[in-house]
Amino acid sequence: MENGLTEAKIGQLDTPDNEFSRRERLAIEYAERMALDHHGIDDEFFATLAEEFEDPEILELGMMIGQYIGFGRLLKVLDLEPKLCPTDK
Repeated sequence: MENGLTEAKIGQLDTPDNEFSRRERLAIEYAERMALDHHGIDDEFFATLAEEFEDPEILELGMMIGQYIGFGRLLKVLDLEPKLCPTDK
């Protein structure tokens, strides 16, 4: 994400008319698939990723996604997740 990820952009994650680029949307889809249905990632999806990313980028993105998923799961099983998320309101 070239200019950082703002609160406004984060708020658009679940909206169909968001301002994410195709490249960003594919990265988000890759992360969602890795988290929710990694068995469903097929050659067709990798071909779609390859339209926007070079092979080393696909690998690096996958490694980072896996690392964050694994870290989140570790926090959960060790009961180290924050109990609430304070805001600056």
